[in-house]
Amino acid sequence: MNKKSIEWQWPNPYLDEITVKSEHTDRLGHTNNVRYLEWLERIAWSHIEALGCGWEVKEALGKAMVIIRTEIDYLSASYEGDVLILGTWITSSDLKLQSTRHFQLINRSTGKTILNAKMDFACISLKTGRPSKMPEAFIAAHEKGLRASIWG
Repeated sequence: MNKKSIEWQWPNPYLDEITVKSEHTDRLGHTNNVRYLEWLERIAWSHIEALGCGWEVKEALGKAMVIIRTEIDYLSASYEGDVLILGTWITSSDLKLQSTRHFQLINRSTGKTILNAKMDFACISLKTGRPSKMPEAFIAAHEKGLRASIWG
């Protein structure tokens, strides 16, 4: 199954492929919920870095985007050996303080959606931990992400 044959919720996903290993599973034999959260965070970092806003930019500017809310809808289980395709998109941003990112995790062999998720982010100052206006580098990265998934 390739990117085009999968029914994505949004166009042009940023993708990661994951093979479920035994250490990803819990006592019930399916993927532990904590692993899903780790994968969501990992692809969010990877995507924003690909958009030109990696940690070195954040550190130099003294700002970062932090997760303020996470919603996950678990639709199906995954198991050891399953190959999963995780897609993410920046789906909204006020380009000032906040942004929203969506995720969809699909079993590659069945095409079945395992989970849908949404994370809301806010820009903070690394010095104070308080909300802070997005710098131009963050705005540019978010505009690129929005252009790919929503605008175009």
